[in-house]
Amino acid sequence: MNKRITIAGLGWLGQPLAHRLINLGYSVKGSVTTIEKATLLQQHGFNAFPVEISETGISGEISALLKDTDCLIIMIPPGIRRNTGADYVLKMVHLREDIKKTAINRIILVSSTSVYSDSQGNVTEKDDPKPETIAGKQLRQVEELFINTASFKTTVVRFGGLIGGSRKPARYLAGRKDLKDANAPVNLIHRDDCINILVEIIKQDTFGKVFNGVNPQHPKKSDYYIQKALEMGLEPPTFADADPDGIFKQVDSVNLDSILGYIFKRILN
Repeated sequence: MNKRITIAGLGWLGQPLAHRLINLGYSVKGSVTTIEKATLLQQHGFNAFPVEISETGISGEISALLKDTDCLIIMIPPGIRRNTGADYVLKMVHLREDIKKTAINRIILVSSTSVYSDSQGNVTEKDDPKPETIAGKQLRQVEELFINTASFKTTVVRFGGLIGGSRKPARYLAGRKDLKDANAPVNLIHRDDCINILVEIIKQDTFGKVFNGVNPQHPKKSDYYIQKALEMGLEPPTFADADPDGIFKQVDSVNLDSILGYIFKRILN
């Protein structure tokens, strides 16, 4: 039984996931990047440890974090999009080496649909990712790093754009003019569905798999963000004329249904 869960990354998704697992009777602990954050979370009832992963190694209470763990969920933000020059692969190499020193044999690696490129068009888990961006390439390398490690079984979950709670992307597009890719399908998932999917993987002991975590609804980018801005009482964005020959990525899942029997709980439009 996977009753002792460790979450590497108690952030926007990790904290509510920890709450859900605790309510379901699991023993849960997790990591944050500073002592101050760990202390604050401890005051709110979380079993949190300060752990900082960098290109040069890991500092903090990594041994205590990984000790007595049946399943490790890795949801550490790559930090690549901020153009910091961060080497996410090297960071995860360090983490993998520490994991290999333990008895952990179940891993859930939270990845992203950015491992697929726009030029691939419609994709599912049956399609090999062909990333074109730096972020996508590094994420794919990390996926392969963990999948190919024989000492544990890794399930990879590629989430689409994350929405829910404070994450309302329509706020950032409100009032903007001549946005591109009006006809592009959105590839989004609500935090509630993210949590439900991760819980089902643990409950069903489904490891050694790949899941695309994306809502099966794919409204056009222009339709979706104009509608959401109006619902929020914001000035809707405008979009440039769409390219009728544009090729856009649409990510779907066959494995969520066929393996987990998962039904999405949130409606996008």
